[in-house]
Amino acid sequence: MSISDLSPELQDKIKNSITRVSKVIFPTTTNHHSTLFGGTALAWMDEVSFITATRFSRKRLVTVSTEKINFNHPIPSGTIIELVGEVIRVGRTSLTVNVSIFLEDMYAEGREEVIHGQFNFVAVGHDGKPTPLFDK
Repeated sequence: MSISDLSPELQDKIKNSITRVSKVIFPTTTNHHSTLFGGTALAWMDEVSFITATRFSRKRLVTVSTEKINFNHPIPSGTIIELVGEVIRVGRTSLTVNVSIFLEDMYAEGREEVIHGQFNFVAVGHDGKPTPLFDK
């Protein structure tokens, strides 16, 4: 279901579940090119998407898939990034979270989106089977 088709209450839940995490890129998280290791970026994105989805639904969730992850620009050591997660689709038992990573130089104004991806989740009951996101 499109976000614009959701009730005002659910649209408010989406706004309230937006998650922002900022980090400094230290040498311990970089590869041999002194840029952020891609696997670390993916782990951080998965964590932010999970937090966002959980804050929105308050249900037990599992990641079922990711959509294309675009690495548009390397992230050098000594920079600041901000990960931003937002729910972009809500189904009966599933939802999709968009995560963007923005890059900032520590000593200059401005920022740019450098990584983008989508993470799909399904709500599960204690039996591990899909369950509705919201009680009727």
